[in-house]
Amino acid sequence: MNQSNQFPADFTWGVATSAFQIEGGANADGKGPSIWDTFCLNPNNIKDQSDGTVACDHYHRYREDVALISSLNVDAYRFSMAWARVQPSGKGAWNEAGFGFYDRLLDELAARDVKAHLTLYHWDLPQGLQDDGGWMNRDTAYRFADYAQEVARRFGNRIEAIATHNEPWCSANLGYGNAQFAPGVTDARQAIQVSHHLLLSHGLAMSAMRTAATSARLGIVLNQWTADPATDSELDRAMAELEYARSVQWFMDPIFKGHYPELALRAHGENAPVVHVGDMAAIAQPIDFLGVNYYFRSFCSAETPPRTAPGKLGFTDMGWEIYPQGLTELLLKLNAEYMLPPVYITENGMANPDTVSDGRVADPERIAYVQMHLDALKAAMEQGVDVRGYFLWSLLDNFEWNSGYAKRFGIVHVDYATQERTLKDSAIWYRDFLTAQRQR
Repeated sequence: MNQSNQFPADFTWGVATSAFQIEGGANADGKGPSIWDTFCLNPNNIKDQSDGTVACDHYHRYREDVALISSLNVDAYRFSMAWARVQPSGKGAWNEAGFGFYDRLLDELAARDVKAHLTLYHWDLPQGLQDDGGWMNRDTAYRFADYAQEVARRFGNRIEAIATHNEPWCSANLGYGNAQFAPGVTDARQAIQVSHHLLLSHGLAMSAMRTAATSARLGIVLNQWTADPATDSELDRAMAELEYARSVQWFMDPIFKGHYPELALRAHGENAPVVHVGDMAAIAQPIDFLGVNYYFRSFCSAETPPRTAPGKLGFTDMGWEIYPQGLTELLLKLNAEYMLPPVYITENGMANPDTVSDGRVADPERIAYVQMHLDALKAAMEQGVDVRGYFLWSLLDNFEWNSGYAKRFGIVHVDYATQERTLKDSAIWYRDFLTAQRQR
């Protein structure tokens, strides 16, 4: 293997999924409804009018899926827990049958020597809490801390790492800002207040899990990007600076600096969040790791209509520009601006219109995408960024939120009619790449 492609021997390699996107079992064994179950009831919300009732049926096929994970030679599996599966209304009694599923999943992973990286919240709030105001209700942050503490108490010594949230930017801005995601609210002020309550819930959950004496590393996963001006115009530069402040710094500054970025606060004006005394101290406590999800850069044009990103390397099936150098630029920028803990790339991958032909799924575009992003990641590491692992998104084709089943991110093809899994060429490439990594 080319030395430049050689990662450290203790580097963690993994694949990632989330509960609502793969589990199915929507009403199984006492699970309560989530906001995504409710959101899918309106066919106008999902582009193919589908829902997550069955998804990849992972709830019933987890043993097969863990065997598949193990066959890829990865070290670790990143997945999320469905809060409503273990606490149907988001408060009150725990559902032992729901916890039993994750207990069996952890047993299966341990039997195959695959480390578990758990995310507590990947956008699927119990509908019972939404009925009480959802993330606009400050009390939800305290209910989340109770949930986090219970999970850490039960499983904290069987899990390598626990992330509080996955991409709170999406929960706030797509769930409350433009209604693309559950719960389907369109209100800028609510989106900004929700972002604060999500950060508060992270801080409260960190404290609660620490009291549970878990051995797991604790942190958060943020989706991040560089914001590049389309031209050198003053308007484009200002737009890019504000975009970075309102997205990346809005979540990073409270965690690492104990305050919101001034530029974004000024821009939010009267929509700035209500912050109670002690909130920022709760949010800014140390974390053991930072998860970074990277897919694209933000290309900022103040023109009408705006200039589109050049896309010299093309675009994914989501319409996202393929821009691997943005990962290097992002990590170097974060490393210069913050005192970072160890970083994990917790998601990176692409949607591609994959099809099965003669039992094979050829996806050379995805292989090239991953190779380019691993090169970009290695470049950042060589310049001093402490990155400890990489999780490819996604293990399986799955329910892609408001896109339904139309977009395929998996390295494993799923025939939703039969639930048959087929390794794509990218899965075989990843397996062989990891084998070569270990032959030193």
